[in-house]
Amino acid sequence: MWIVFGFISIAFHILLIFSGLVPNLISRPLHLALILPWIFLYNQKTNLYFIMNLLIVLIGIFSCFYIAVFSNELMDQYGLIENKFQLIISLILILIVLETARRSVGWPLPTVSFLAILYGVFGNYVPGEFGHPGLPLNSFMGTLTIAEGGLWGPLTGVSVSIVSIFVIFGSFLNSGEAGLGFMNIATAFAGKLRGGAAKVSVISSALFGSISGSASANVASTGMVTLPAMIKLNYPKKLAAAVEAVASSGGQIMPPLMGAGAFVMVELTGVPYDKIIIAALLPAILFFFTVWVGINFYCRIYNLKPIESDKLPEIKRVFITSLFFLIPFFILLFFMYLGFTPQYAASISILSAFLLLFFNIENFFNFKLGVNRFYEACIASGRQISLIGSIIICASIIIGVLSMTGLGVKLTSLIISLSGNNIWPALILTGVACLLLGMEVPTTAAYVICVSVAGPALVDMGLELLQVHLFVFWFALLSTITPPVCGTVFIASGMVSENWLKVSLTSMSLGIGLYFIPLGMIANEAIIKLDTEFLYAIIAFVKIAISLVMLSYALITKSLIFLRLLAFGLGLVLMFV
Repeated sequence: MWIVFGFISIAFHILLIFSGLVPNLISRPLHLALILPWIFLYNQKTNLYFIMNLLIVLIGIFSCFYIAVFSNELMDQYGLIENKFQLIISLILILIVLETARRSVGWPLPTVSFLAILYGVFGNYVPGEFGHPGLPLNSFMGTLTIAEGGLWGPLTGVSVSIVSIFVIFGSFLNSGEAGLGFMNIATAFAGKLRGGAAKVSVISSALFGSISGSASANVASTGMVTLPAMIKLNYPKKLAAAVEAVASSGGQIMPPLMGAGAFVMVELTGVPYDKIIIAALLPAILFFFTVWVGINFYCRIYNLKPIESDKLPEIKRVFITSLFFLIPFFILLFFMYLGFTPQYAASISILSAFLLLFFNIENFFNFKLGVNRFYEACIASGRQISLIGSIIICASIIIGVLSMTGLGVKLTSLIISLSGNNIWPALILTGVACLLLGMEVPTTAAYVICVSVAGPALVDMGLELLQVHLFVFWFALLSTITPPVCGTVFIASGMVSENWLKVSLTSMSLGIGLYFIPLGMIANEAIIKLDTEFLYAIIAFVKIAISLVMLSYALITKSLIFLRLLAFGLGLVLMFV
């Protein structure tokens, strides 16, 4: 049954790409309808709970279909609820979306969304500048649920047309031989080096994470191979887990896909895709360079050895397995180069990835294996689309309320006033907001919400639009390795049975670039202008790279405290001067 549901979800989202212009009030409610069974029914075992959840799903699907079937009439109402039945449908949709997000990521996000709704309804009683004149209930609820100002707004559109397509693409690649290809390339390239097993983890996670869009999924998949290899070579458990956690987090900032973040950024900024990935390239290289340097410092402390030569893959095997992800990647980039949209190019790439499921390196073509892999891809796609979609639709409530009440503009003004109209305090406030929001929300959703609130303020202070978006996108990743939540750390530490706090502290030292490179992008804006200011970009790259080496030296090595403090101070000066 779940294979069928997964296939329906895949077919729906791909057909949207090829079917022309489908009205948003049809495609987006149907997107939610496909999400509900996965959230409420998947892995449910108790009969009583199953019946209760089934009832919720049926009511939710009915409400979604009501919006889709009567979309033309609802569009003519311009967000105004006209009768009690529509008000009931509206309340049902809000409650189900909040509960869907709660089951996906816990209480914080739906709580914030619920508080946003309360503000929209009762904000006229709030004294001072943070109150609003008041919104009629029928208009407020209607804009959130029967128009494109809330649940079915632009953020949900991103989930439908971009994120879901690339989730499907990643699921098909991961279900086939592409994961083995990542590992073989990484092992062949870095296995012979000192600390080779850790460096294999870095490369494979960068490749895998750029596709998967989920740091947690990255840890769980590549970590199954890299963590046992590091432990077998006598790596300290805290270091092995930290390497995997940090590298997996960085996969989402690695072009060309950035876990679909690049395409979300295209939608929000209007900046062409090629400019975004060129701008993101040097900072991403710096991040993995810093992790690499950190591993080298740890190699000296723990005397870490390369992978034994007899464990390295043959060149022929590396070449063949690499084709399983290079072919879909080439097709994706080729169709985008021809001028097709990222969604269209990804859909064609999914077809190639589907065909490659039936091939493997052992016996070339295997129909039964391909069918089983296809089943895996269907289930993985359905689950991941539902997880991300439930979060994004809930976050759309917040965006809708910010827009209707003018609270977004007021929060922007607050950031400017608290920072004294100075860029650096404003950036720190934004970074803290990204960290807090990212604790319970995936990177893409945290990025969209934070940039909606803080982005205008930072742009008004003189920063460039793309510079602001890249800064916020990077800082939305902070919570993956920073306590108290640090999701990738929890997963990696559990896989090696190590104390999570030790792993987190080691992760923060290895992932120091995640904290400083976004600030370096602000202080050295040439680094994101590789296409227009090539020489200055390279100079900025080298300057920040030296700075990060000094910071890593200060945090990781066992040198004299005076030398470490000196290195840290010089690193900061070089970063910001």
